[in-house]
Parts: sequence; structure tokens; C-alpha cells
Amino acid sequence: MEMTQNYTPYQGFLKRLTVLDWLYAVALCMASLFALSRFGGFMDAYEKGVLLLAAPTFAWLGWHWKPVRWLIPVLALFSLFAIHLYAGSLDMANQKFFLKYLLSSQSAILWMGTLFFLSTLFYWGGLIARSNFGSSVGSVLCWAAVIMGFTGMLVRWYESYLVGMDVGHIPVSNLYEVFILFSMITALFYLYYEQQYATLQLGPFVLLVISAAVGFLLWYTVSRDAADIQPLVPALQSWWMKIHVPANFIGYGTFSLASMVAWAYLLKYEKAKVLWIVLVVVPLSITAIAWFFAFVLNVSPVVNAAILSATKFVVPLVCVFGLTTIIRNRIIDRLPDSDLLEDVMYKAIAVGFAFFTIATILGALWAAEAWGGYWSWDPKETWALIVWLNYAAWLHMRLMKGLRGQAAAWWALVGLLVTTFAFLGVNMFLSGLHSYGTL
Repeated sequence: MEMTQNYTPYQGFLKRLTVLDWLYAVALCMASLFALSRFGGFMDAYEKGVLLLAAPTFAWLGWHWKPVRWLIPVLALFSLFAIHLYAGSLDMANQKFFLKYLLSSQSAILWMGTLFFLSTLFYWGGLIARSNFGSSVGSVLCWAAVIMGFTGMLVRWYESYLVGMDVGHIPVSNLYEVFILFSMITALFYLYYEQQYATLQLGPFVLLVISAAVGFLLWYTVSRDAADIQPLVPALQSWWMKIHVPANFIGYGTFSLASMVAWAYLLKYEKAKVLWIVLVVVPLSITAIAWFFAFVLNVSPVVNAAILSATKFVVPLVCVFGLTTIIRNRIIDRLPDSDLLEDVMYKAIAVGFAFFTIATILGALWAAEAWGGYWSWDPKETWALIVWLNYAAWLHMRLMKGLRGQAAAWWALVGLLVTTFAFLGVNMFLSGLHSYGTL
């Protein structure tokens, strides 16, 4: 009797699966086996293992979150069509209509950015106009951006091999590529929570951080020709990169998502005066003081450049915080209640912390192989540890001490600054063994 009770939930889940669910799983397995028979000769044991595990993994995801069942086939259709159009030559990118304007990696990624910007506008328009239609359009556009972004990444992977067989690599090796990955992961987790909690009202906040990432990506692309595919440096020519980097960015993406949910929480429950002081007055005051010391006292060219770069991020962020505080009375009653906001915040941080822990362990193993030591107190490693400790403390205070309310939300929002510096600030202001995508 006890064993029957233990297995009942799983048996119940299997009984809920439809014929379409099983056909989806069978199709994935067949596709995986076909790819293994067709391209197995080009793979090492690790890549074959990943390929074989991909089918049950994505089948399980599709069973638990139904949109995956159509997302995977659509991505396969788009990317395989692009590969067919290339016909083994990069020159086709400027000759075939669908490649030039839609499916080459750069075109697809530009479409991704455009769709994310439009999604942000519709989400905010829907929230301010109190229209579910506008928010629903924003959600559809967000899904479209995800499709184009992942298509761009998959096609870029193929394009890297067209550049040269010794150049080909998974597109997670530099700032350009990981900003795309960050946007995709953050969007997918948001869309999952949007469906699970049946709310469209968090989209305006989460899409802002994604749009900020896309804006940086576009600037970085134009100013540095970052979209060009480059050979991997020796330290990155390792299969560790294929698992360490995605796990890391699941952490970055979910931490950022949690911070945006925390912002929504504070906008609804914190006093307007406190929001103005902490999010507008204090950052602008610190920026003004920094500018005084940098450009009036002329401390040093390095410090001046660092403060100028930081200002480019601080001022737009403060403007956004200020504008949302101004319109809070218009949107405050449309935001979800505290229980939902706290639950999403907690689950996002918990998932991110688990993957960030795995990524840190994988990074240590990779470092031992590449540099001969598990830990070297490189700036990136040090700040990764700071991020880990920050969220470990947050989870400890919530689970052990019952941390809730504004204190938890402020902490999660400050976590965005810590995460951003670990992700981007280290590349801007510091140097070390991890300086593969310097600004």
C-alpha cells in the first residue's frame, strides 16, 4: 500500500500524457538517432552522449511545459532551412533572400532585438492602458523574439564551421554570443513563469532588462564588429565551455528576472518617497561626486574612463526607475499580489543559485584542466564567489529566518548590481584570465 502511494503521483502524470506528447517524444528520439547515424563520425564520445541525452531531456521539458513541444520543431525547421540555403558556402548569405533578410545569424539576431523592443513597448502599453490585449501582443512578440534568437544562435553555430572546420564552435565564447544567450534564457524563464502564474503584468519589468541587454548588444556589435566569427583562444577549446557557460547564464538570467520582480514588488508596496531617494537621488548624487573627483580634480585617465563608462549605465537606469515611480499610481493596482511576487522571486533565485553553483564547480574543474589549478582568485572568479555568497545568504535568510517583504525585495534588486558587475563590470574595469570579451 505504501509503495502504491509513493508511485501514484508519477503514474498520474504519465496517465495525463496525450498521444501528441508521446509522438513528440518518439520524434525527438528518432531525430537524435538519425543525427547520430548521419554525423556520429564527426563527434567525440562527449558529444554523442549529449546528443542521446537531448531527446529524453527535451521530451521531459515538453511534457511539463507544453510550449516546448512546438518550439523545438519550429527551431529545427528554421535552422535546417537556413543550412539548406547555405549549401555549404557563406557567400549564400548575401545571395539568398531568406538568408539575407531573415535566417542568417546576424539577420535573425537583429530580428530578435527588434521583436524584444516591440514586446517591451506592448507590455508597457498594455499595463499603462490597462489593456490585456496589449500585454498579450507583447507576450506573442516575446515568443517570436525567442524563436529568432535561438535560430540565430543555431545558424551561427553552423556558420562557424563554414568559416573553417578548425574555427567551428558552440556560440557561447564571447560577449556578443553570451548576451544573446542571456536574453534567451531570461525570456524563456519569464515566459514559463508567465504561463504558470497566469499573469502578464510582470512582462513590462522583465522585458526591460532584456531590452537593455539587447541595446548593449547592438552598441557592442556596431562599435567592435563583434558579430564576426573568430577562432577560439586555446583555453576555450574545451568541451567544458559547452556546459559551464550555459549553466552560468541560467544563473545570471534568473537572478536578473528575480531583480525585476523585486522592482515590481517595491513599486507596489514601498513608499514613493523611499523609492525616489534610493533609486534616483542617491545614484545621481554618487555619480555627480564621482564626476567631480574624476574630471574636476582629474584623478587619472583610467579612473575617468571607468566613471564615464559607468555613467552610461547609471543614468538610463535612474531615468527608468524615476519614470516608473511617476506612473506607479496608474499601474499599482494592476500588479500581482505580494504572495505571487515573492513566490516568483524565490523560485527564480533558487533555480539560479542551483545552476550557478553547478557552473562554479564546472568552472573550477575546467580551470584545473586549462591552468593547472582549481581556483586562482582571478577577478571573474572572485566576483562569481561574491554573487554566489550573496544569493546563498538571501536563500538562507528566507528559508531559515523567514525573510519577506520589502527587505527581501531590496536585497534581490541590489543583487542585480552585483550580478551585472560580475557579468559585465569585470570585463570593463578589471582584467584577468577570463578576459575573453573585454570592452
